[in-house]
Amino acid sequence: MNSNLPGPGDAEEVPSDSLPAEPTETSANPTPDSVDTPNEETKMEQPITENIEADAPAETESVPDTEPTTMQEAMAGDLGLPTFKKGEVIEGTIISTSPTAVMVDVGGKSEGIIPGNELERMNRETIEMLKPGAQISVYVVNTHDRNGNVLLSVNRALEELDWKKAEEYRVSQQVYESHVSGYNKGGLIVRFGRVRGFVPQSQIGADRRQGIEGETPEERWGSMVNDAIAVKVMEVDRSRNRLILSERAAAREVRESRKESLISDLQVGDVRVGRVVSLVDFGVFVDIGGAEGLVHLTELSWQHLTHPKELVKVGQEVKVEVISIEPKRKRIGLSMKRQEADPWDVVAINYSIGQLVQGTITKLTKFGAFAQIVDAPEIEGLIHISELSEQRVNHPREVVNEGDTLTLRVVKMDIENRRLGLSLKRVNSAEYLDMDWH
Repeated sequence: MNSNLPGPGDAEEVPSDSLPAEPTETSANPTPDSVDTPNEETKMEQPITENIEADAPAETESVPDTEPTTMQEAMAGDLGLPTFKKGEVIEGTIISTSPTAVMVDVGGKSEGIIPGNELERMNRETIEMLKPGAQISVYVVNTHDRNGNVLLSVNRALEELDWKKAEEYRVSQQVYESHVSGYNKGGLIVRFGRVRGFVPQSQIGADRRQGIEGETPEERWGSMVNDAIAVKVMEVDRSRNRLILSERAAAREVRESRKESLISDLQVGDVRVGRVVSLVDFGVFVDIGGAEGLVHLTELSWQHLTHPKELVKVGQEVKVEVISIEPKRKRIGLSMKRQEADPWDVVAINYSIGQLVQGTITKLTKFGAFAQIVDAPEIEGLIHISELSEQRVNHPREVVNEGDTLTLRVVKMDIENRRLGLSLKRVNSAEYLDMDWH
């Protein structure tokens, strides 16, 4: 039977002296907090091999000896019949089924039996697959029980195959996706198929660690149970029932995978709610569900900003619009201001050339001064150096200073290119007497 055959979940195993004991979900050898390894992400690139003994689930007995241990096994070998060893996984064909047992052809004239008490612990999906003629993998519990049968277990076979699969994941360092099934003092319990894996606190991902609060294990980990988690296998020791996992080691691949998936689904114009993850001089990086996009400084607000910290902070939720996508470079361009009302629409409706407005000087340049409209603070207009005074001006500072609030006249409007021309020298100009009078 292939390794994907569903099992009974967390059900206890077939009774046998040779079977490893199952550690409890929440109390397997509690670990002092001092056991944790350093928290820097970059330090988790090597398998974890120390300082986690007390955190991991309790050890169990080694897998039973695989050498022939009975006279029947030795005689079977002498007669050329198939020989089985306790603890090995073999292939078989189901002969018959009943509510109390499943008979399995395991080669030659040999038949094995899956007892009824194991069937009781199987889920319906697994039982429905146990039909006459079906090929299955089974674990040899006993080569010759008191009734002379070869005692078999489907659940143990699936578990052994999961251990083998875990070793393959350790070698390949492929990311494994699962769910948090429990916790203990030292970290999280994560199921790898039917095997209990352990994620020490120091190997929990940065995003999940941000939510850790409280003094007791329940306070720290309880809310994480059933959460999805992606991990890498760092250590596999079947004889000690030890499987160590790391969410930190998988973080980079998970982010890249999610980003590729998200980029393939995104379209320009999509609106998402994201979380600010970092601020830089030229903008803000926002996580929109597995991938980060950049909101450039000019796309943060209609108001003039010199730094993103004037508007947002790390951790803040913001609504953004997707304005560009570069799949090859894995870049996403976002905008916050496009989710706000466009103040230039107000300018187009409420302002006209020749109108007097109040403006505050925000910046001086060699070619003029910028002024923020008092009644529309998102809008800045330019007072060209030639519009500052009737007299010759070498630099705007000769006439105005930053912070001055002045009466200005609108002399140019270019809504399409979002430009507003203002004048100081024409405030009292005779050419606008009729307009000012009305």
